[in-house]
This record gives sequence, structure tokens and C-alpha cells, in this order.
Amino acid sequence: MEVGGAHDDVYAYDMYFQATSDATAGDWIEHLDDLTLIVPGQSIDRLRGSVLDLSQDPDGGGMVIRNPNRPPPAHRSPRMTGPPPDLSGDVAQRLLQVLDEQINPAIAAHGGRADLVAVEGDTAYLRLSGGCAGCGLAAVTLSQGIEVAIRESVPEIVNIVDVTDHASGTNPYYEATKK
Repeated sequence: MEVGGAHDDVYAYDMYFQATSDATAGDWIEHLDDLTLIVPGQSIDRLRGSVLDLSQDPDGGGMVIRNPNRPPPAHRSPRMTGPPPDLSGDVAQRLLQVLDEQINPAIAAHGGRADLVAVEGDTAYLRLSGGCAGCGLAAVTLSQGIEVAIRESVPEIVNIVDVTDHASGTNPYYEATKK
């Protein structure tokens, strides 16, 4: 089990089966009866104090994680200065709709998210987070997926600027190419 990203002010989690022999020296390992839980080293502090439980709720029971920890607030890009931008205009609202209904459901499978930071004239400023922050394929996702969907749905937008600090990505879905 690990923190796979963040959405708004809560963490997103990945749970999967893995051989215990794949654990590394920095991982946390807990043996619970017939279940062994492994938390990768980079997720330990983010999960410290959490409770993994089974909900018996008849309307949607299942695994529940109660985590007292929250991701740090997103930092504003150095390109975006001044007061927070107004995203209430027609173009901004249509952009938000494209992100919410088309883009984010598609990239959520990799723990990613795209957020609209600002709209200035014919330019939209986006910030990628979760599995997209630091991902070696983020530029491809942006140019071949996100930009195409936005330009089809919101033709007023000509330029799309990625204001993500990709160097600070802590859990990218893909790693950058090593040279």
C-alpha cells in the first residue's frame, strides 16, 4: 500500500499484491495474521498514524483508510503572480468542464490530475499533479491528449502552458529517461 498522489487536500492510495521478497530495506513491513502489509519508504511519513479498516456500510462497504495526514498545499507557479485568477468566465468554466469530465477521469488511472490555474486571453495555464508531476511522459500527455481535447471543446484557447514544477514530483507514474 502506498500514497499514489494527491487530490485537493487528501492523499490518493494504491493497493496491490506484491511478493514480500520485493520489499526493500527502507520499506515498512507489518505482519497481521495471514496478511503482510508493505509500505514503500517514500509513503511511510504520509501514512503514519493511518488506520486501514473494513467498512460494513451496506451502501458501499469495503476497504477504508483513515489518514490524519494531508498533502502540503500546492505552490503557486512563479509565472502566476498577483491575486488568484478569476475562473468564473464562460471560457474558464468550459475548460473546467473538459478537465472534470474528460481529462481527469482518463489520467486518474495513473494517479494524475490536471487543474486549471488561470486563463489569460487565448492562453490556459494548467498544473499537473499526482502521477503526472515529474512523469517522463507528461509532455506527451499534455500535447497529444489534454491539448487536443481542450482545443476541440474550447476553440478560443490557442496556447496551453504547463506551469507544473515537474522536478518536485514525488511519485510519477513513469520515471524520466535515465541518461
